[in-house]
Amino acid sequence: MPDTPAAPAARPAPTESATLSAEDGKLVVLARGARGRVGAVEGAAVRDQDGRTYAAASVTLPSLTLTALQLAVASAVAAGASRLEAAAVVTEASTLDGAGHAAVRDLTVDAPIHVAAPDGTVLGTVTQ
Repeated sequence: MPDTPAAPAARPAPTESATLSAEDGKLVVLARGARGRVGAVEGAAVRDQDGRTYAAASVTLPSLTLTALQLAVASAVAAGASRLEAAAVVTEASTLDGAGHAAVRDLTVDAPIHVAAPDGTVLGTVTQ
């Protein structure tokens, strides 16, 4: 997925998957499901201030390209979310894409963004 110049890719800090809360673990499961359903490059899920979750897969069309995290954030905002509690991205990349990172930070500056491998192993968490 393309990075925006204003938001470079972020490298997640190592995190043990056992340290994820049950709710954050659910985000990883939802992100894996979104990715797997359509065979997308990545999947993502976010949880808003009311505990509602939104899952999405990356979209690549001739006229539109969105990272999974951008689409999950957009879905949350379209449903009325004003803040995010946490996010998760399942990807083969070792970094979090800049555009998705920026979308989460547009709503919340301190929400953890968990980055996981396709098998669900959490690679780390971006907190800035």
